[in-house]
Amino acid sequence: MSLELTRVPRQLPLHHNHALKVSLHKGKPSPKISIYLAFSVSSSRSTKPQTPHRRREPKEPIFVFSSSSSVHQCHNYYIKKMTVVIDKHNVLVGTFFAFLFLYILRQNVWKREKIRKRTTLRIQNDSAVSVLRHENGGGFSSADDVIVVGAGVAGAALAYTLGKDGRRVHVIERDLKEPDRIVGELLQPGGYLKLIELGLEDCVEEIDAQRVLGYALFKDGKNTKLSYPLEKFHTDVSGRSFHNGRFIQSMREKAATLPNVRLEQGTVTSLLEEDGTVKGVQYKTKDGQELKAYAPLTIVCDGCFSNLRRSLCNPKVDVPSCFVGLILENCQLPFENHGHVILADPSPILFYPISSTEVRCLVDVPGQKVPSIANGEMANYLKNMVAPQIPSELRNAFISAIDKGNIRTMPNRSMPAEAHPTPGALLMGDAFNMRHPLTGGGMTVALSDIVVLRDLLKPLRDLNDAASLTKYLESFYTLRKPVASTINTLAGALYKVFSASSDDARKEMREACFDYLSLGGNFSAGPVALLSGLNPRPLSLVLHFFAVAVYGVGRLLLPFPSLKGMWTGVRLISSASGIIFPIIKAEGVRQMFFPATIPAVYRAPPAD
Repeated sequence: MSLELTRVPRQLPLHHNHALKVSLHKGKPSPKISIYLAFSVSSSRSTKPQTPHRRREPKEPIFVFSSSSSVHQCHNYYIKKMTVVIDKHNVLVGTFFAFLFLYILRQNVWKREKIRKRTTLRIQNDSAVSVLRHENGGGFSSADDVIVVGAGVAGAALAYTLGKDGRRVHVIERDLKEPDRIVGELLQPGGYLKLIELGLEDCVEEIDAQRVLGYALFKDGKNTKLSYPLEKFHTDVSGRSFHNGRFIQSMREKAATLPNVRLEQGTVTSLLEEDGTVKGVQYKTKDGQELKAYAPLTIVCDGCFSNLRRSLCNPKVDVPSCFVGLILENCQLPFENHGHVILADPSPILFYPISSTEVRCLVDVPGQKVPSIANGEMANYLKNMVAPQIPSELRNAFISAIDKGNIRTMPNRSMPAEAHPTPGALLMGDAFNMRHPLTGGGMTVALSDIVVLRDLLKPLRDLNDAASLTKYLESFYTLRKPVASTINTLAGALYKVFSASSDDARKEMREACFDYLSLGGNFSAGPVALLSGLNPRPLSLVLHFFAVAVYGVGRLLLPFPSLKGMWTGVRLISSASGIIFPIIKAEGVRQMFFPATIPAVYRAPPAD
């Protein structure tokens, strides 16, 4: 675009002493838009008489505005064109109006150009993927760019993110009604930052979500408060806790507002493969009709109970414990806007607010079997074994929640992410990677993965070359590691450290961890920054973990070392190593600590 300001020659049919032309050039094929400013200049010293036969010139300047490149149309301005009469001595005012109208015209030109480009891009995309069809009975509809299986936290956020980037997304979810779960209710500050990055932060604004500013630890009558290190962030940044179903529905509704995102209720029964490449999915609608859908990329986000993950990886699922969930009503937590962790026997108990009037309680029960709810065994277990270990401020509300009978259970699953690239398909969310929910890091990992995938796919317009796309996306498994491996490792290690044990070394490790975090300063801020997703550095995690072990050994050797103390210290270091090293091995040592040595990180996007 360029501006041109020239004086109009006298021989042109602009009947004024002087004329200026202001032109806007907006590239081909757009026309040149011109504005003509004509005005008379009279002088008091002029004594030249008027010629009788000469046409009388207007005494006031005329501002004429035209979309034609030909100035010869200007003689019709008395009838057809807009004119603005201004004082003959205020030429600058005329210039101001000229540029004002020029600005309005420029906006209209830009809008037309934007619409033209969008239309051209849509036509190109339709031509590029015209061979891909959505099979519906005997008919066909326009092709999709991506199929997303599942519309939970990961699926709904992914659908909105890809749809916002202009991709046509078909989401197939088993049940589009509001979910009712007892996990996925705490979003760490690191996850909230990812939510902002994806443009989804408003999804926690109208669901009565509660701000979470840190944790409070309780052990044997002692307590300590651990606050998130949020000093360097905006005041709005913090953790959020809420009803999981409300959060998911809010994201689904936002994704559905995009015209290129289509949510459909149905159960995906299998992936459609051809020569080792996933071409789409087969699913059953809520009416029982068997349909097929095709797209260049299928992303499976069907949660922790995924029935498709076996087609895309070799899952190694572990179930170390189960959560027993209750809702406490109208009770005040000892530390407002904080999650509460009670280091109970045999394993931790969690409390955190999920609305302005409700507090979620999760009681961890080790193993895969829990007492029966139906015959009252669970109620007796909670009242006799758990209630005495709960802070007195919460005990009455806890017992009242048991008496109401709304007790629910959920198995806690852990599964390391195993890279298994499959042409045409990708696993994400809990279907791909799980960790113990003690630290509430699952949603943070999922949202972080979506940011990584979005950035990788953004430069690509064509997803049809499955082989090239799969090779390029191998970098996803490494780029996600800083956040994912830090949170996964910490969740697994903390659960084992916080659980009670009859082993003296494990008891010392548990006591040392509580006292280390109670020291304050970097001793608490460092581990909490790791847990919250604000400092995703695996090396920092390992250093803090062994700092706790060394701190525990020091306690055993003071004030005077003893053989028993030294032996317990050796076993403590051995126990700490036995906790963290298997988790690191499962996550991948090279990807965690030496990602720069992996060639996939440096691959350029495939050429369209």
